Amino acid sequence: MIVRTLDEITDTAADIKTENWRSKRIILARDRVGFSLHETTLYAGTESEFCYQNHIEAVWVIEGEGEIEDLGTGEVYELRPGSIYLLNDHDRHRVRPRTDLRVACVFNPPVTGREVHDENGVYPVVTLEEAEAIEAAEAAETSTPAGSSE
Repeated sequence: MIVRTLDEITDTAADIKTENWRSKRIILARDRVGFSLHETTLYAGTESEFCYQNHIEAVWVIEGEGEIEDLGTGEVYELRPGSIYLLNDHDRHRVRPRTDLRVACVFNPPVTGREVHDENGVYPVVTLEEAEAIEAAEAAETSTPAGSSE
């Protein structure tokens, strides 16, 4: 059984902050459960474009209001608490929060937490092994005192 709190994630490497949003990655690929779970807050007045070509994402709105635009069809949908959207066709979309929009996101396949959106709003596929290698290298880097060499 895995039990975590958002407080345990806050201000760690699993708490990703950008100008438009903040995402707390609660369950990740390393947990080996077949999906990842994030609590994300998209900031009021921003606009974010995404297209997950390598993942399916389900999003449930917990609080706040805004809209999502399907960039393939031009359709616009209102978002409010209780709304859910499923990006089952790797849909290119734009989210426009009118207020801070807090959502729960589920990704399949799971993300590792090391992904960064590329210029098209896409998460590249990062394998668990690649993520673990990056984490090990970062840990080694931070444990080596400045000015020393090994």
